[in-house]
Amino acid sequence: MPPGTRVIYPKKPLAPLKDVDAAIRYALNHPYNSDPLHAKLRPGMKVVIAIDDISLPLPPMKRPDVRERVLTVVLEMLADHGVEDVEMIIATSVHRRMTGEEIRHIVGDKIFKAYYPDRLYNHDAEDPKGMKEVGTTEQGEVVELNRKAVESDLVIYVNLNLVPMDGGHKSVTVGLCGYKSLMAHHNPSTMRKCHSYMDPKSSALADSVNRMGKITNKNLNVFTIETTVNNNMFDRPLEFLHKNEDDLTSGEKTALKALTFTLSRVPQPARQAIFQRVPSPYGVTGVFAGETEAAHEHTLAKCNEQYMVPIKGQADILVSGIPYISPYNVNSFLNPLLVSVMAQGYLFNLYKGSPLVKKGGTMIICHPCTDEFDKNHHAPYIEFVHNLLPETRDAMELHKRYERKFASNPAYIQMYRTGNAYHPAHPFFMWYWGEAGRQHLGRVIVVGADNEYIPKLLGYETARTMAEALEMAKDTAPQTPQITMMHIPPIMMAEVTV
Repeated sequence: MPPGTRVIYPKKPLAPLKDVDAAIRYALNHPYNSDPLHAKLRPGMKVVIAIDDISLPLPPMKRPDVRERVLTVVLEMLADHGVEDVEMIIATSVHRRMTGEEIRHIVGDKIFKAYYPDRLYNHDAEDPKGMKEVGTTEQGEVVELNRKAVESDLVIYVNLNLVPMDGGHKSVTVGLCGYKSLMAHHNPSTMRKCHSYMDPKSSALADSVNRMGKITNKNLNVFTIETTVNNNMFDRPLEFLHKNEDDLTSGEKTALKALTFTLSRVPQPARQAIFQRVPSPYGVTGVFAGETEAAHEHTLAKCNEQYMVPIKGQADILVSGIPYISPYNVNSFLNPLLVSVMAQGYLFNLYKGSPLVKKGGTMIICHPCTDEFDKNHHAPYIEFVHNLLPETRDAMELHKRYERKFASNPAYIQMYRTGNAYHPAHPFFMWYWGEAGRQHLGRVIVVGADNEYIPKLLGYETARTMAEALEMAKDTAPQTPQITMMHIPPIMMAEVTV
């Protein structure tokens, strides 16, 4: 990067809790705005435990996952109070079904063996007998949820909160809903009104979910358990990747050169495998329980403590690499549509206050943009990218002309219900996810693309080198542009004041 570039580094990982199990027990017995969990229990009651799916955290957490630790304590408490009718539902919404081994990684061997598959299973948003409407907001947003949860005596939600967009009412009201409910907020009009997905108070998406969540909690007895983790994403031998390169020891500099050399000479599956073999040693930083909104307030404070980096002034040019993993391609390839989600959706929105880049500014990303899709996980994406995007990139047009028909495609729905494919509405939602960035940015330039077709299809320009991309960006920037680079991963958020 040229002299004068402002590089934003993530904060160091927060110190983890010394005794996580004790913190879990304390949270259950001292919840916010709620009776303790044990006071809600009685013999013979029906309890549904809903659990965040594989989309969190990124990369997956080193075992034991904190969800296993929470479940272990909760199940012991239920047993102590004579509660035997317990079912656990992976709150996938319209995400893909998790495999048995992926569920085992989250809940642990003991719970998996005792409950899977009859009493531990994936949510099915397309089961005609498995969904039930519970109400409608004043704005006409329909709240339709998993019938088992609706008809239970108590819903316990076990959440792993990675970023401020997660958790809160989004857990039950989105995790256990279906297409009918998602249409209320996963649409281009709502997304264009979001000033940052990561700042709930500035997000029309969060507003809609909160309205629907109030209907949910009015009709269901919900006890929320939220956990936060630090940003310790890299374990040995990759832990040096956390550091500012200027602070690397001579041995770490050698290791970085060796890693870079290796990655540049092996095929993509091998590159991804290098990182997937090292699960993340996140430290648990908080456990909060009780009424949904009251508990979530403390979760947000802990997230902001870990991620927020104060920044003065916006950039003319924003530069970022694209990580190999997103919430929607765990154990599969980051396809072209997900590249756009990461760029104009997640990375652009990692701010509070004002966007990191000025209105009409340029974003430069580094990614090969390979025309490759996982045919099991992302089957509907292939048709969306290659058949629909050549017709139009206009989210409003895609929403109006194609979404309903696509979402009801019986072959894709069968793949969602019985295989491991995302719901056919999901690629539309992913395109809408980039709307805030798409409307704000003047242009996106890709460095390192292995083809020109995919970037052009996404509305991007291409450059062979970073130097070339910066020269291109200066065409629409001030004579001496302010360049900002996000050093990601680990995760960070910019608290930007103008």
